[in-house]
Amino acid sequence: MEENFNVEEYHNILCNEKPCFIFKYAELYLLQRLSTVGLLCGTDWTPLYHNKFFYSRLDHSIGVALIIWNFTHNKKQTLAGLLHDVSTPSFSHVSDFRNGDALTQESTEDTNANMIIQDVSLGAMLNQDGIYSTEVSDYHKFPIADNEMPALSADRLEYMYPSGAALDGSWTLDEIEKNYKAIKVLTNEKQILELGFTSEEEALIYTKKFCSISLLLQHNENKLTLQLMADIISKAIKCGIICENDLFKMSEEQLLEVFTNAVDSEIDENFTKLFLTFRNMKEVLHTEEPVEDSFYVSLDVKKRYIDPLVLVDSRTGEAKRISEINKEASDCIKNFLSYKDTKYGCVKFEL
Repeated sequence: MEENFNVEEYHNILCNEKPCFIFKYAELYLLQRLSTVGLLCGTDWTPLYHNKFFYSRLDHSIGVALIIWNFTHNKKQTLAGLLHDVSTPSFSHVSDFRNGDALTQESTEDTNANMIIQDVSLGAMLNQDGIYSTEVSDYHKFPIADNEMPALSADRLEYMYPSGAALDGSWTLDEIEKNYKAIKVLTNEKQILELGFTSEEEALIYTKKFCSISLLLQHNENKLTLQLMADIISKAIKCGIICENDLFKMSEEQLLEVFTNAVDSEIDENFTKLFLTFRNMKEVLHTEEPVEDSFYVSLDVKKRYIDPLVLVDSRTGEAKRISEINKEASDCIKNFLSYKDTKYGCVKFEL
């Protein structure tokens, strides 16, 4: 991968203040571990994808915290956002596919609060700041940090900028800066605070790009990649190549090295077949029936989309969903929600 996305510059766009407390907490092991966990769920490590750079879950967590601070200046909300992904194992949502949770992709969230509450180093730091760990253990209770789709939250806003930039170059830093300047805290139809746009044009741009990147995650390529890595990990644990806890102790690169050594040592024929397929696949076949001698998937997965608020009356603060006021945005969302790939995605095994 070629680095062409300056993360520090991007984070400066999200919040040019750079509050010191965010980076003090980010030095904790609980968070530093996320620096080796990719946001893009293992797609960084197969030639099927051509990701332009590696963006980590730590980068994402800091980005979310910066957005929350930029719009709220609330330390507890900001820390809750910073800590919202501490339970994410290596290869991110691959573990949800292992757990049979491709549709909601929330299976690792249950342990997040426990990890926050039980971490001694974090507790000591929070105590110095007069904050209880239970006050920052659930970012879902802060609507600027997180909310239900199709609303826009700091989490949802943040991950789509670098995802688009990495997957297909659909966001440049200049485009992000222009788009982000049009974000404001608005009040939605439920009288709850929500991030939205002051510009219909920028809201449309974000909606179209969000749908475009989300569509890539609906393709059989993505489903197959995540399920294949899920099966590789499960097989590695079954064969004793790694243990479950290694997903929280080892970096993705270290795990790949262990897997490569297991292939070289001929530990298990089926593991070798799965791992070599992941590391060498360049094309997925889109079919209505499984292909012989192939790894295949037939899955429904989580549909990530937004229908952001747009300020329509600056005097009263009235805001409406872009789908209500812009036909192009409405059609874009409808087309995304109705999309369905072929029944099967298949890739020939590497033998």
